[in-house]
Amino acid sequence: MKLSREYYLQENVVHLAKDLLGKVLFTEINGQRCAGIITETEAYEGITDKASHAYNNKRTKRTEIMYREGGVSYVYLIYGMYHLFNVVTNIKDIPHAVLIRAIYPYENERLIFKRRRTQKYHRNLLNGPGKLTIGLGINQNFNGEDLTENKIWIEDKGITFTDNEIEITPRIGIDYAEEDALLPYRFVVNNEELLRQKMI
Repeated sequence: MKLSREYYLQENVVHLAKDLLGKVLFTEINGQRCAGIITETEAYEGITDKASHAYNNKRTKRTEIMYREGGVSYVYLIYGMYHLFNVVTNIKDIPHAVLIRAIYPYENERLIFKRRRTQKYHRNLLNGPGKLTIGLGINQNFNGEDLTENKIWIEDKGITFTDNEIEITPRIGIDYAEEDALLPYRFVVNNEELLRQKMI
């Protein structure tokens, strides 16, 4: 079942980042659909979070998308080559977002492998935010897309994890965020055997 608009409007972005684990991220491009189970996320808590692009209510051409009503995609480029996909959450003008950092193949593996230039699955295939966007064909054209429509969306397939199956850590690569770099806002499921069992 596709996640509703109401799901994305929840106030607690940290809870949402954890809850998105096990949900399935889909894209459909030129009639070709593929998907992956979300296995790693990071929460970014808007204007009060020094790691957020919107910290201190910073509104620029790039960050303006974060101020829209939740349920749209925020895609940006890093190092001039990698696109990162984020889910905008909360109500209009509260710029919360969840970075999707890793997925596990769920549908149309062959297309994902082709985009990642490999012939088979390996642990490093989609275990990074720039890798998963390549695998799913996500680029700047997806910025601002409505996640309740049919180009990019997330579904609940009933795959859930208990607290002891989820690793919680500080976020990665945000040393500039000072004390906020230590916040436990990263959520990870690393057990691939567990994932395969839950997909059955």
